[in-house]
Amino acid sequence: MPRILVNECKQEVSSFNPVLSHYQDFDVSFGAEILSVHKNVTSEMGGALTVFGDRSDIEIVPGFSARSITSGGTLCDADFRRIAAEFLSAVRDARDVDAIYYSLHGAMGSETEHDVEGYLLAETRKIVGERIPIVISLDLHGIITDRILEHVDALTVYHTYPHVDFCQTGERAARLLLRIIDGEVNPVSVRVRIPALVRGYELITETGMFGQCVRRTIAIENSPGGLSGGMFIGNPFTDVPELCSNVFLCTDRDPVRAEREAIGIAKQFWEMREHLQQPLTSLAESVRLARAARGRVVLVDAADATSSGASGDSNAVLRALVEAGYRKTVLIPIVDPPAVEAAFAAGVGASIRTGIGGSLDPRFTPLEMQLQVRMLSDGHFRNESHGSYWDGGCTAVLESDNVMIVATSRPVSLYDRSLFLAHGQDPALFDATVVKSPHCQPRFFADGAGILINIDAPGSTSANLKSLGHTRCARPVFPLDPDVTFIPAAKHFGRGKA
Repeated sequence: MPRILVNECKQEVSSFNPVLSHYQDFDVSFGAEILSVHKNVTSEMGGALTVFGDRSDIEIVPGFSARSITSGGTLCDADFRRIAAEFLSAVRDARDVDAIYYSLHGAMGSETEHDVEGYLLAETRKIVGERIPIVISLDLHGIITDRILEHVDALTVYHTYPHVDFCQTGERAARLLLRIIDGEVNPVSVRVRIPALVRGYELITETGMFGQCVRRTIAIENSPGGLSGGMFIGNPFTDVPELCSNVFLCTDRDPVRAEREAIGIAKQFWEMREHLQQPLTSLAESVRLARAARGRVVLVDAADATSSGASGDSNAVLRALVEAGYRKTVLIPIVDPPAVEAAFAAGVGASIRTGIGGSLDPRFTPLEMQLQVRMLSDGHFRNESHGSYWDGGCTAVLESDNVMIVATSRPVSLYDRSLFLAHGQDPALFDATVVKSPHCQPRFFADGAGILINIDAPGSTSANLKSLGHTRCARPVFPLDPDVTFIPAAKHFGRGKA
């Protein structure tokens, strides 16, 4: 009976967030607990476990799981070493397994290790050797490195943005690993690097130009001889040496086809690169448009997107609205431990005067406000996107005249309405909602809105990529540098004979 080790280690970091991430920012599970954590959850691990569980001749060996509560700043080295040690200890305990599946992200980074996933895979190979097949799943915002590809037999990657195929990506990885175990296929892979960083609505796979490239990779994956394919656009906020966009294709013993197809897709992507940038509206103009708008307004502050690695404590939009005298109702999320502490000390119904925002990232300063404490909670809730639990720590709902603030003690992802709904606030009932995520499924915020404004605000995840200050990624790269040229070339990877 083949035994398959399953491990997980997932976080997306922003190198421009000055707040380091730590071990306590992860949900950590060991052994059989991993199975219960992912039961009825539409995650990559949940999908993979379902596929493995459908085979009576397979034994699942759950090892270690570290899932970041949300994206964040660079991982502190000491905490990275602890996570890596626990991850690899599970591998050593299961070194006699027949195959391995890892659920990873691709955009983790510590203070000194810029390719955490590649490190974990390289160390895994030192433990289990070269013959055991390893298949991983990754986020399309992952930075796909040579070291990752040298140590895996194959990988799968999300095909959707906004991401809705978590479970399916894990299922694809599990089915591919089983085909390798059964001797049905011999994967060979190619990767074509594209010197471009992209951000914008044309990346929405269902409606944007980027979806054309993704659908070409899906067609190859689903064709005779195709095994896996996808696009990696990296996380432009994770400033690491191999940051860029990539085409990845994996076929069964056919590297020539994989190279030909990958180069064709890379050329198409390069030709559309100018369109894959997000037009932004200044703060002042955004407030003017919001004041003049008829109907509900969605104010997108993607520069402070916690799901992309920002600190979540930006009050730039709130300050602009207050200073401009905006009088319509506003709903806004913010990470502010001191304000939450003050609210808990005062109690529900109390009136407090406190600073809001600017408690973590020094580019922001607190905005003094008089606030009514409307609700207090432990910040623990189930999200509506895929059913897992999120934890914002102690949380306070604070109201000041027309402004309703949901303040958390720690960042949580904000790509859906979960934080708001869990605290009694329906975005549809407010004239304006500040959304700290670049792209959400339309049903969460955009549907029914009169206007959606992408704001050029300061922050560690700004779509104004030139404003961030990259120092590590390979240059030249579009759009950071002028006159970038691209001559597509494929690099081949494969652990068996083609």
